[in-house]
Amino acid sequence: METQLNSIKTAVYIVGAGPGDPDLLTVKAQKLLSTADVILFADALVPEQILNLCRQDAEIIPSADKTLEEIVALMLERVRSHKSIVRLHSGDPSLYSAVHEQMQMLAEANIPFEVVPGISAFQAAAAKLKVELTVPGLVQTIILTRISGRTEVPPTEELASLAAHQASLCLYLSARHVENAQTKLSEHYSDETPVAICFRLGWPDEKIRVVPLKQMAECTHQENLIRTTLYVISPALLPTNGRSHLYNPEYQHLFRA
Repeated sequence: METQLNSIKTAVYIVGAGPGDPDLLTVKAQKLLSTADVILFADALVPEQILNLCRQDAEIIPSADKTLEEIVALMLERVRSHKSIVRLHSGDPSLYSAVHEQMQMLAEANIPFEVVPGISAFQAAAAKLKVELTVPGLVQTIILTRISGRTEVPPTEELASLAAHQASLCLYLSARHVENAQTKLSEHYSDETPVAICFRLGWPDEKIRVVPLKQMAECTHQENLIRTTLYVISPALLPTNGRSHLYNPEYQHLFRA
């Protein structure tokens, strides 16, 4: 089947729209949006301003009220009508985008597709906070995860066990369970560990609050945050003098004697 797919022009582009700011779209995403016949977009999570980049005569189809089967059926019908399709997801398709099953069904139908990455919320959060999440001598690991809810997390990825690493931990899709999350995080992070609470990054109503871990749930409730919220828990949010070897004058490497 791989040879067959490679011989056919790509018909479906699964595109990451980034966290919300249209200016954070990749150049490739902008080009695809400006030329596609059909835009099938996750309207609950992708700002309508991004659709301003589309052709005026493009067919725009929201998907928030549709099932997987309905979404894929739409794509198959449009492809068989010789139309190019952008399936527009929020953030990056590799994270919490429900894209795996869409790709499986497209492959089973012999429909060629390509995935175009986008900026994820954790990257936008670090940029807004003006921090590097990997600081030499302090933290060198980033964990992207969520807490169990309607979608269960495997037992080996339970939040408290991940918190034991005391890495830069980016917690998605967890605002509705923030008390439980705070309790589990507190097993390994100190109560004074800074937490950045990031709501709708890149949207006009964006909010970012940095509080000690012990105030994580309280602040979430005060701000009435129940969805589209990312938590960044990290020692890198504290002032630090950590320095890498890369630009250190005493460090030799391939490009500098």
